Amino acid sequence: MFRSGYVSVIGRPNVGKSSLLNKIIGEKISIISNKPQTTRKKIELIYTDKNMQAIFLDTPGVQMPKNELGEYMLKVSKNAFEGVDLILFVVDDSKTIGSLDSYILEELEKVKDIPIICVVNKMDLIEEEEKSFYIEKYESMNIFDEVILTSAIDGELDNILDAIYSFLPEGPMYYPDYMITDQNIRTIAEEIIREKLLINLREEIPHGIYVEIIEFDESNPEKITIDANVYVEKESHKGIVIGKNASMIKKVGIEARKDLEKFLETKVNLKLYVKVSKDWRKKKSRVKGFGYR
Repeated sequence: MFRSGYVSVIGRPNVGKSSLLNKIIGEKISIISNKPQTTRKKIELIYTDKNMQAIFLDTPGVQMPKNELGEYMLKVSKNAFEGVDLILFVVDDSKTIGSLDSYILEELEKVKDIPIICVVNKMDLIEEEEKSFYIEKYESMNIFDEVILTSAIDGELDNILDAIYSFLPEGPMYYPDYMITDQNIRTIAEEIIREKLLINLREEIPHGIYVEIIEFDESNPEKITIDANVYVEKESHKGIVIGKNASMIKKVGIEARKDLEKFLETKVNLKLYVKVSKDWRKKKSRVKGFGYR
């Protein structure tokens, strides 16, 4: 029996949602960093095998909003409870339940008629004899239809895929079997560049960065030309992103180009331009203008 459906993936920031999904898909589509707000939009990642097609909705980590962008991200996360066939609630190896996890658990208790799987990630950091603690902890809540331990780093995924198959309804293939995401190439390129900025910049700057592809020239298939604007919120941040003698923006460009060439399977000529859009995250019109609708 072929099964298919939409699977919402939720959790607080930095529990490894995107890492887990990239491993399932077998391709790096969702960007990864150790900073909150890495994922900003809902991204569809499509897994297809001979038995099922699972369309994963990778959502922003749930956190309390501090600006218009935060409001948008929270709305996207909360909407992920609606119109799906299955929910994956991803947590990490934390032994205590913090305020954000408590908030999500309260929302999950309200969910009706949608199966929920709790996926406890980062089990590579836990000793074998301690793992039963996590099973008992989440099973005792009586919220989840199944609790699964895994590691996005080195864990096996068969148990997760088997569980997903068992909960999805019988259905058609919604996307061709070669598709792995609903995102276009330009959007993926923007996200790859933003990931390198997130990784290399210090804490207060990355949240105010937006990347916009302004040219994507494929006329020469042997070397694609990509030009992108990197927007920051303050003039002082512009200098930090560029770096002394342009050292930072060069480093980001080199790292992004390597990932782009791997993804696009061809050479890439990448140029980055740093611009200021003052306090854009606080302005509803600017947030919408940057595509967060």
